[in-house]
Amino acid sequence: MDKIPSGDLPTGAGEASLRLFIVGLFFTFGGITSLNDVVIPKLKSLFTLSYGEAMLVQSAFFAAYLVVSIPAARIVARIGYMRSAVAGLLTMALGCVLFIPASTAGLFVAFLLALFVLAAGITIVQVVANPLISMLGAPQTAHSRLTFAQAFNSLGTTVFPYVGSLLILGSLASVDPSQLSGTALTAFRSSASRTIVWTYLGLAAALVILAGLVWSRRNQLREGASEVPSFQNALSLIRQPRFGFGTACIFLYVGAEVAIGSLIVNYLMQSDVMGISAEDAGKHVAYYWGGAMVGRFVGAYLLKKFSPGKVLAAAAAGVIALILVSANATGWLAGWSLLAIGLFNSIMFPTIFSLACEGLGPRAAEGSGILCVAIVGGAIIPLLTGHLADISSLASALAVPALCYLGILLFGVYARKPLLVH
Repeated sequence: MDKIPSGDLPTGAGEASLRLFIVGLFFTFGGITSLNDVVIPKLKSLFTLSYGEAMLVQSAFFAAYLVVSIPAARIVARIGYMRSAVAGLLTMALGCVLFIPASTAGLFVAFLLALFVLAAGITIVQVVANPLISMLGAPQTAHSRLTFAQAFNSLGTTVFPYVGSLLILGSLASVDPSQLSGTALTAFRSSASRTIVWTYLGLAAALVILAGLVWSRRNQLREGASEVPSFQNALSLIRQPRFGFGTACIFLYVGAEVAIGSLIVNYLMQSDVMGISAEDAGKHVAYYWGGAMVGRFVGAYLLKKFSPGKVLAAAAAGVIALILVSANATGWLAGWSLLAIGLFNSIMFPTIFSLACEGLGPRAAEGSGILCVAIVGGAIIPLLTGHLADISSLASALAVPALCYLGILLFGVYARKPLLVH
């Protein structure tokens, strides 16, 4: 049986520095994940991709959660939290560096490989960060610390797309790649993708520095061990109706959130929506993710006053209404109603997570692992949405995330009452 470390944490300044480190991790991996939303239109333009093909960016990225989550837990079991964090950060840096050969080769599949490696590192870092932030202080305030850390995650998802749109989308070429072929096309793609390369090389440098700081403090956390059940045993939880339904909703939620975020730039650029440039549309992505940051504070208040299931159902209903408005409207109303979805998304992931785990008792850790794997929805739902956009329109493709939110609404109604545990 593998072991997961249980830390004996330092106090005072040592604990404060660890908290700052964890908050930095949440900010970093949240921001890098949301940067996909501005990379997608860039690659779509360079490689003249369909929407379905462009969504392979998210498929390659979020597939890492399915492939790496369980091995990541084993890594933490072998070498501990701090060394695992270093391993995750260096893997992220490697993924960033792989953008160099991807650009040189001018191959879309090479970019997908780089994104998968980058996401593998993020997965390892998340496996470290979520339990570690809960350990940093008194157990009764763990929820408050996690909410605080998630706020910085949202800050990252707000800042990175705005900066990324300046660095990456501000240089969309006026040359039509479909008119080129052979070595000329490869040379064009290599030249035009340099903005992506330099952006991610800057991130790689920052990640290596952060990894060095963590390595210098690798012995600050004295770690023991506790047993971790096998993945097969954890899967048995799926047979519990509430947990199984909640796991499906994590899959649906992440997929829907990522699908909408991935389409925002191209959606807002349409002449019948906002008709703005790629760079300006990329800047607007910050409003989508920024809404999620603001909504966390509003949602935290509402969740104290009302049943979490009812709040979740109301939020899902709000998103469905906004999708209907956006898909059937034009101009700024169509654009801003889509961007406003971020505000309602804010409470969904933690609320679904907590409702699904309600009543699991000592098996809550097992449930958490399964729910993490369900994040692979971000690899599948966007792909389906992109293919529907190809055969119809971007507005029509919003039906896919709308159906996902309908499932979440039903789960909120189903879980509106506390689970009675006998």
